[in-house]
Amino acid sequence: MAQPRSKTEKKIDKNVRQALTKVCEQFLGEIEGFQWLTHQASYSDFPGSLLIICVFDTDAHQQRVLATDDADKIAKIIQSELLKIGVKLKLLKRQIIFDSEDKCHQQHEGNWVLRLSSLEKRSVTRKNPQLH
Repeated sequence: MAQPRSKTEKKIDKNVRQALTKVCEQFLGEIEGFQWLTHQASYSDFPGSLLIICVFDTDAHQQRVLATDDADKIAKIIQSELLKIGVKLKLLKRQIIFDSEDKCHQQHEGNWVLRLSSLEKRSVTRKNPQLH
């Protein structure tokens, strides 16, 4: 997705990165199998285009989160941190997706740049909140 260009876009991106870094550090200590997270956004349609990808080590850990209320807890924590910087996700369950290192290895030979670039045309209005 587009890189932030204006001073305003860069400031928004910096604030989002800081909020998500805080969330990531919390999840590393609390959620089994959680590895990292990243985000993408088209700043011409922000925050509607903001997409947050939470990555787990294995498919099993990812599926456990999706099968329990942990996915909702993760989404609420992310939303809470983003609200502190004035960013509200309108389609929370569609703007936070879950992925795994296993799937990246199977589908993109471990190439996260390629895998994440495949999300660039993804619409947050799509009904399935996870990667396939």
